Amino acid sequence: MKTATLEKKMATGKGMHPTELIHRIQKGLRFSELKSLQDSIDLPFEQLAAKLCISRSTLQRRKAAGRLSPDESDKVIRFSRLLRHATRIFGDVERARAWLKHPQIGLCGAIPLDYASTETGAREVENLLGRIEYSVYT
Repeated sequence: MKTATLEKKMATGKGMHPTELIHRIQKGLRFSELKSLQDSIDLPFEQLAAKLCISRSTLQRRKAAGRLSPDESDKVIRFSRLLRHATRIFGDVERARAWLKHPQIGLCGAIPLDYASTETGAREVENLLGRIEYSVYT
């Protein structure tokens, strides 16, 4: 999948003013935006939901309602942002996906998507991507 297509599918709010993005998160993203993230990140739906800390029963309720909660929306945006950042660093969505799904020495052997279940962990993943980008990876 080309990066331009990927960016259209991801619910990142790229180019969106922070106030507008915050409003979208507070309102709750459409369930279809979670599906777009799932397609972009190429993980089985149940695995992605687990990484986002969304139980199976909650997932079914959100699907029926058509909207995610603000907390869930924030996590979808976070994962989308990381995928976009990794794609930019590695130049290819396939390589970015692989990197995000496999243990990384720079995260003490943790899997980046597992780390990103918290905002603090996501910042560490972004910091590691920044070190890779600027060749200061140790």
